[in-house]
Amino acid sequence: MDTRKLVDPALLPVLDVFPTIALTSELLAPMREAERFAKLPIVAPAEITDAVAQTIRSVPGPAGAPDITLTIYQPRNAPGALPCIYHIHGGGYVGGAAGQLEPLHRPAAYDLNCVIVSVDYRLAPENPYPAGIEDCYAGLAWTFANADALGIDRNRIGVMGESAGGGLAAALALLARDRGEHQLAFQHLIYPMLDDRTCVAEPNPVAGEFIWTAHNNRFGWTALLGHEPGQAGVSPYAAPARAPDLSGLPPAFIACPTLDLFIDEDIAYATRLLRAGTPVELHVYPGGFHGFDIFGGDAPISARARRDSLEALKSALHHEAKKPIR
Repeated sequence: MDTRKLVDPALLPVLDVFPTIALTSELLAPMREAERFAKLPIVAPAEITDAVAQTIRSVPGPAGAPDITLTIYQPRNAPGALPCIYHIHGGGYVGGAAGQLEPLHRPAAYDLNCVIVSVDYRLAPENPYPAGIEDCYAGLAWTFANADALGIDRNRIGVMGESAGGGLAAALALLARDRGEHQLAFQHLIYPMLDDRTCVAEPNPVAGEFIWTAHNNRFGWTALLGHEPGQAGVSPYAAPARAPDLSGLPPAFIACPTLDLFIDEDIAYATRLLRAGTPVELHVYPGGFHGFDIFGGDAPISARARRDSLEALKSALHHEAKKPIR
């Protein structure tokens, strides 16, 4: 089905600038090389750049694995311990880099008066599950262990991610719950990639035509899992929608546009979280597609999505956690 007629008119120019590309193994190397130098076309005002320090740290990875890199944004001269967003970048599990999001992260740290720690994790297919999620967990553990030195309030550390990063953020919330070592204050999921079974389910006729397609989704999940998606026995720490029990998880913010391939799995996950007793704020944006909030510029729907996300983060970060840290 041609779904261009369903796109919010203000977003149509984006589709001409960002054409949909079919991922292949041959495209991975040049895509990643381009990502090394790519940043979003957003320039933060000088006062924000001066007010927020950026530090890049190499910290221990999982046992027996290489070190991982964390990019840390800290408001200067904070009067006390600040809340923290532990961020996981997207890229379909096969691409992306934390540094690309500096134009978003530095202003967010300033506007939200928080620390942002963004992790670079090992990518598939060279490093299939569980490499990525274990890297994310190692970075989270380091953040908790070094909270005092970083000026972070351990009671207000939450996890955030977009697309595959949202899937990893949801998986990290599950893993943190089950290991019982670190308590997250919230999970903030932007069109998260949660369920490999979407690759074999009956297609949504109006979702997934733009940017992130069914072809790319199958490519990403196959790379992560090391086999075709949809098979039995997939871990919920790889595909969070596979988790049989969603109780005991931190409050969730989930946002997804109607034309995104992930719309059905995201609504289903939000519903299951609600039924498990987890507070959920769910936003659905008519006429949006994958990445619309980042690449939509001044389009009203994109501005609204960014505003909703920022307000939810502000509420989550500056609300004292009631449960003690384990």
